[in-house]
Amino acid sequence: MTAAAAKTIRIRQTRSGIGYERTQKATLKALGLGKVGRVREVADNEQVRGMIKKIPHLVSVVDAEQG
Repeated sequence: MTAAAAKTIRIRQTRSGIGYERTQKATLKALGLGKVGRVREVADNEQVRGMIKKIPHLVSVVDAEQG
C-alpha cells in the first residue's frame, strides 16, 4: 500500500439536501451521506476534494488523517 492510498478524510453532513439541485443531492449520495449528522471516512484524493468543494454548504471536514 502506498502512502497516498492510506490517506483518509472524515466528512460530516451538516445540512439536508432538500431544496438543492439534483446534482448536489447526487454528490451527497456519492460520498455515502444521506442524513444530517452522518459521518463517512473516504479516501483523500482530488476527486473527493472536488466533491466537497461542490457542496461546502452541506458538509464539513471533521478531520484528515494520514495512515
